Amino acid sequence: MDHTLALLTLLHLLIPIYWLGGDLGAFYSSRFLVDPKRTVPERLLALHILNNIDMAPRTALILAFPTGFTLAAMKGWLAIPGMAVTGVWVAGLAWLALAWAVHILHGPAGKTYKQIDLAIRYIVLAALVATGVAGLAGVLALPLFIALKLLVLAFCIFIGLLVRRQLVPLIPAIVDLAKNGASPEGDKTIAGVLAVTQPTVMTLWAAVLIASFLGIATPL
Repeated sequence: MDHTLALLTLLHLLIPIYWLGGDLGAFYSSRFLVDPKRTVPERLLALHILNNIDMAPRTALILAFPTGFTLAAMKGWLAIPGMAVTGVWVAGLAWLALAWAVHILHGPAGKTYKQIDLAIRYIVLAALVATGVAGLAGVLALPLFIALKLLVLAFCIFIGLLVRRQLVPLIPAIVDLAKNGASPEGDKTIAGVLAVTQPTVMTLWAAVLIASFLGIATPL
């Protein structure tokens, strides 16, 4: 049991490491995407690298709850039956597989997977907010730090959904870059989108750090 707890704790600690590390890598790669001095193949390669690196924080977000939920059960912070823990892992891994399917498949082939993934994010967001608020209100018997972490995780999902909306104008600009080469209008659109998303992403970094602090401080 001690070894299992240690491994699970390590896995949960790696969540913010890979989350922030992946985001920083994507952030850095985006600089090459907007650099007009780079050739089109170089800029598209930067986009490819960015998209692949971004799967680290996407994976970390999905695994944050199953690992934390299991730790809460093993440490006695929550009275949870073993079947509930198993169910959470099955659901979490299924969602993770779906997220990777969305990443791998493009165009019409991945449209349905993308819609399902989006619906899951809204459902999980609502569930986390409801549970976190119920914990703070005393309706559910949750330790304070767990209720707060649930709300922070919900906020992270919200920020992720917001970033998706902010990136919408980027897609046609990238398609035009790949087909027709660089243009002042296209470069302006790409730079504008990334300028809008960068403060949003930095807000997400702050939220991840807050969640990490709550996990370490574990206030009652």
